[in-house]
Amino acid sequence: MHPIIEGLRSRWRNGYYRMLGVKLHGYIWMREIEIPRNFSDIEIERSCALDRGVTLLCSGEPSPHPKIHIGAHTYINRNTFLDAILSLTIGEHCAIGPGCYITDHDHGQDCTLPPLQQPMIAKPTQIGNQVWIGANVTILKGVTIGPNTIVGAGSVVNKNLPEKSIAVGVPAKVIRYRSVLEVG
Repeated sequence: MHPIIEGLRSRWRNGYYRMLGVKLHGYIWMREIEIPRNFSDIEIERSCALDRGVTLLCSGEPSPHPKIHIGAHTYINRNTFLDAILSLTIGEHCAIGPGCYITDHDHGQDCTLPPLQQPMIAKPTQIGNQVWIGANVTILKGVTIGPNTIVGAGSVVNKNLPEKSIAVGVPAKVIRYRSVLEVG
């Protein structure tokens, strides 16, 4: 598609989602994204980009604070799903690969109840500044990923990751730490 037409569509989406209550600070590059409900529970800082197929889902009652907050200059690649009922925060200058799933909740495990009748259990999920998340990564509830961390493609993050770490696997484990003068 022609870049001018894509730009006009993105500007239209900015106006549309602002009108519905999403807090957009400055211009956000938006391809064909989905925000099905609870628009006012989402806040996106300036100069972010959300690629085609990104879904921002906030469930439950509206909140006085954003349930999903995306920091400035962050890029979220295609078909990534952010799913929040309490608090999911992504820092500034982050790169999130395609096909990721990031959440702040899951269902209980009471064996006397069917799965969909289980109560939701939520804990804040936080991704620090300058974090790089590879393709098809799953980040589960209550996880904090420290600044300048890299999470390898296909990983499942179920525990906190420290600053400047490189983590891979299912479950994700730190394999080494980043240095300042690191060269490919």
